[in-house]
Amino acid sequence: MFCSPNKNIVGQTASIVTIAQFFSGAFICKDIYKKKSTAGIQAVPFIGGITIGILMLKQALLMNDAAMLQVNVAAILLNVLYLAFYYYYSADKYNEVLKPGSVGVALVAVFMGYAIVEDPALLEYRYSLVVTILMLALIGAPLLDVKGIIDKGDASSIPFPLTFMGTIVTALWLIYGIILKNEFMVVQNIIGLLLCIVQLVLIFKYPAPSGQTKNKAKSKKKSAKRTNFFRF
Repeated sequence: MFCSPNKNIVGQTASIVTIAQFFSGAFICKDIYKKKSTAGIQAVPFIGGITIGILMLKQALLMNDAAMLQVNVAAILLNVLYLAFYYYYSADKYNEVLKPGSVGVALVAVFMGYAIVEDPALLEYRYSLVVTILMLALIGAPLLDVKGIIDKGDASSIPFPLTFMGTIVTALWLIYGIILKNEFMVVQNIIGLLLCIVQLVLIFKYPAPSGQTKNKAKSKKKSAKRTNFFRF
């Protein structure tokens, strides 16, 4: 079992690794910059990151948890930068950014309003429940197209950098939740960890094709020899 003196160590480690995870969005921005296009890349991870970051920031304030507080401030700031970069290169700004972004704004407005009118004695429990559901929906969003991924044999729609770092981060926050004996953090991160693992399995099993028709046969031969190869 983990002892309470480990709380600060685990909390700070989880915070540092989580903030490092946010920089994995730079890999996505790098791909966008190379292509000078957002084609095949969704803004949802960035919009979701901002939305969940704001909602989790409120939860951190309710729990008076410094580790969660600094993590979510960093999440909001970095994802705003990534989304601005995405917006600049987007050819369809309304459908790719503004439309899903309006959903995020609406969610924040609704739940912040709810936090104002709810009974303070019930707020932390009920608010944490809502945030748990929304966070898991965001983590599991890439799995909505799992049938298409299997049919096409291509899991390139699942961002590897975010998923890989997400696996490490959820494991650390799971340990932190156990130390705090916070049932919502434990449930959030157990399910989140399982979702990340499923996505990693799909990425391993269905690596992205080369994108060049003339190289498909060559790529298939290489993939048979390098089953653990990932293309970032």
